[in-house]
Amino acid sequence: MDIKLEKKRGLQKKHIPWVVGGALGLIFIVWLVFGNHASTYRADGRTISIGTVTKGEFNDYVRVSGQVQPITTVQLSPLEGGMVERLVVEEGAQVRKGDVIVELSNPALNLSILDSEAQLAEKQNFLRNTQVTMEQERLNLRQEKLQLDLDVSRKERAYRSSEKLWEEELIRREDFLQAREDWELAVERRKLVMERQKQDSIYRSVQVEQMEESLENMRRNMELIRQRVDNLHVTSPIDGELGMLDVVLGQSLTSGQKMGQINDLSDFKVEALIDEHYIDQVRTGLSATFERGETTYPLVIRRVYPEVRNGQFRVDFVFDGARPENIRTGQTYYINLQLGQPSQAMMIPRGAFYQTTGGAWIFVVEPNGEKAHKRNIRIGRQNPQFYEVVEGLEPGEKVITSSYEAFGKNEQIILK
Repeated sequence: MDIKLEKKRGLQKKHIPWVVGGALGLIFIVWLVFGNHASTYRADGRTISIGTVTKGEFNDYVRVSGQVQPITTVQLSPLEGGMVERLVVEEGAQVRKGDVIVELSNPALNLSILDSEAQLAEKQNFLRNTQVTMEQERLNLRQEKLQLDLDVSRKERAYRSSEKLWEEELIRREDFLQAREDWELAVERRKLVMERQKQDSIYRSVQVEQMEESLENMRRNMELIRQRVDNLHVTSPIDGELGMLDVVLGQSLTSGQKMGQINDLSDFKVEALIDEHYIDQVRTGLSATFERGETTYPLVIRRVYPEVRNGQFRVDFVFDGARPENIRTGQTYYINLQLGQPSQAMMIPRGAFYQTTGGAWIFVVEPNGEKAHKRNIRIGRQNPQFYEVVEGLEPGEKVITSSYEAFGKNEQIILK
């Protein structure tokens, strides 16, 4: 007799895998919809610096270091090349304008002077000989003129006598005509000689004038050559301090070669290098200050150099009032350069995060302090203490200001 089996009801063992799979699927769907998928980095909160967003007066200044330099530096160079024979003044000594610093020697220049002196003496002798010759020629011409005047006078008398005798018909016509022709010839000959004398006189005068001009040029050249000898004594162009002297005995120097410098210590300036980030804000006339001891000293920018090298540009500050006592070339001062007027702004403390983010984003800490999330922000001005926050943060919020190098590309930080 067959036994009727009753159908089992409720959860059976074979249904368990389906139930567990369905539950896991439901959990996965909920995680996809409501879960946080941001990449996460766990950090030790003790190694992280956290700053607070504040609102207050933002002082727009930059802090730079500058070195004291003389107000003027003049390069020291020889006007004439030569070999260093004597060092008259040591480096660091105080000198007056015109003081001899280095003595040079130049044998070739001495030979040039002897040659020029010989040429000058030769020109002078030639000029004297020419002048003597011209005087002799002038006397000869005067004697010749006297002789011609006498010849004209005699032949004129003979002609006048022949003319009277011809009128009285006491001589032949031929004798009369010959006497007249002799007189006229003598007159014309005297005119020619007078013209020749005039031309010779003009020529000689021009010749002498040219020779005297040439002689004068040689004298001037001689003076210049003697001045070149004086230039073998290298002298100080200004009053000041011999700041550098880069020569040794026996060294050969060329004309114009830099051999040292003279520092004008009547006043000082401060040279500083500033990051190119501020090049559009820095201009001549901006004020600055630095502290030494308990005293604050004012400065003003005198010159801004346009060249940017290695991400920096150079400026010169001058004192706008009192100077520190015992100021020395090469001293370093830390200067606060005022770029603008103070104004109200939101600020966060400066930190190493800026090297990674460039001020485009930052990690904002949750109120409970357990997590920090990435948020886009915009940084404006900056000074040695704070960054100005233009947008993206609110007063009272806390942010991570230390380095982000260990965070990688994670967008959430868990603070342990």
